[in-house]
Amino acid sequence: MTTQTAPPPPAAAGPAARRLAAAVLLGPARHTALLTALCFAVTCAIGLQGWTSVSLGGFDLGIFDQGVRGYAHFGLPVSTLKSYHHEFPPGFSLLGDHFSPVLALLAPLYWIWDDPRSLIIGQSLLFAAGVPLIRRIAGHAFAGAEPRTARRAADLAGLVYALGWPLLVAARVGFHEVAFAVPLTLLMLERGLARRYGTVVPAAVLLCCTKEDLGLMVAAYGLVLLLRTRRTGDRAGRFTGLGLLLGGPVASVAAITWLIPAMGGQPGYYWNYGSLGTDGGDALRSLLHDPFLLVQAAFDQPLKPLLLLWLFGTTLLLPLRSATVLCALPLLAERILSSNPNHWSIARHYDSLLWPVLLTAAIEVLGRLSAAGRPERSLWRARRLGLGAAGIALVAALPIGLLPLAVPSSWAPKPSEAALVRAAALIPDGASVEADNQIAPRLTARADVVLVDGTPRGREYVLTRGDKRSFPFKTDKEQAERIQLLLAHGYRQLWAEDGVVLLHREGDQPVPGEHVPGPDSEPVQDEVPSDVGHNLFRG
Repeated sequence: MTTQTAPPPPAAAGPAARRLAAAVLLGPARHTALLTALCFAVTCAIGLQGWTSVSLGGFDLGIFDQGVRGYAHFGLPVSTLKSYHHEFPPGFSLLGDHFSPVLALLAPLYWIWDDPRSLIIGQSLLFAAGVPLIRRIAGHAFAGAEPRTARRAADLAGLVYALGWPLLVAARVGFHEVAFAVPLTLLMLERGLARRYGTVVPAAVLLCCTKEDLGLMVAAYGLVLLLRTRRTGDRAGRFTGLGLLLGGPVASVAAITWLIPAMGGQPGYYWNYGSLGTDGGDALRSLLHDPFLLVQAAFDQPLKPLLLLWLFGTTLLLPLRSATVLCALPLLAERILSSNPNHWSIARHYDSLLWPVLLTAAIEVLGRLSAAGRPERSLWRARRLGLGAAGIALVAALPIGLLPLAVPSSWAPKPSEAALVRAAALIPDGASVEADNQIAPRLTARADVVLVDGTPRGREYVLTRGDKRSFPFKTDKEQAERIQLLLAHGYRQLWAEDGVVLLHREGDQPVPGEHVPGPDSEPVQDEVPSDVGHNLFRG
């Protein structure tokens, strides 16, 4: 990997460069507006399609809905879906799961519309906010190019970002805190290119408040700033880089070891690196003793190198020629070294964290190749590489997110999911419910909901299926057995259709295995089904 510095940003390149940047960024304002609207419309449509087809589950849309609703009522982000299923003790809030206080900024959406779909809209608005930023990044990177080339680059960058397959995948799987990470990362990178470090720092702080591990990405960007300013007179850049390099890891360590446990979580709950050690310190000692463990963990599954090949191959390896790609290394290492198969495919939201970094790095490389005064051969090569990378990204977006929008059947629920909706309508407001994962988000706004899982919870109503596997069950046979167990111990069947069963508790008869998390509960993780981790394009 080479780490050439980016071309001088407009703020340092003189009045001519600043006028060019203004022409690129401010002239075609309608292009920015159109691309921003396109990004919002497409990602929102994909999210709402998931809602209408009942393919968005309590994990994770329902969890975030309960949490943000807690903020909207000026309380903690408590989620019974999360705490009951994973056996967290009373007092646990989502801040004890992932340190994401930035989610409180979405609370006003619930004052307007108290509905889980507010999160889908909010996520799309946050993704769309990245369009003006990526166009500015293109303006900085192409400041030394011909004006027409710079304008086309800004337009193409905006289009590729707006329809980027990582954003479409994130929209398809519901809502996650990464919705904030995308525009905040772009803001940090863009303000760094503009040498406006007074905004870089708040963006970095907000990233640290988006997820506990993003302090590592902030630190990596601090290293990037140090590399780019080491031979310049940019003292502010060096001081900012040093501050981020030191402050990012401190923020992550503080969140994991202090803030998360203070909210009822466990410091090592998401430690998925048993092949390296029992915790971070143990892993470091193991690697110092045997560095080859790192290589073994990174390539012990076929899907891991395939993930890297996909991410960098679809960008024609362009990001590898920019120092900015260093920002992606901590997030990639988390996934590649993980023993959790959910981290290895592109079918989840994780790649949306990488998308701003990879796209910015690619744009910087193309801008450097397109600088005025370079040989015609370099300009032609930059054009081909840019169009090729853009073409691959847009083609990848077609099957992943765009084409299903045009298929009417993709908007309709399947018979089993439609039956879940009809059954949920029979549950009265305020009831306590154990709900199938797919229907849980439809009930969180008006009922006290936990997930139907391997442990009976003694709720008034149980809405589940007996002939189609739902998370977290491993087989539909387990679900059918659960129905029979409840019917034999005080529950009565109120409704049944297309494999869906609604049960009501008629007395106080205890159900064998019934349990509610208490003060001494030990949090558990789900066992990943054996069919996960074998396909790059499926979760």
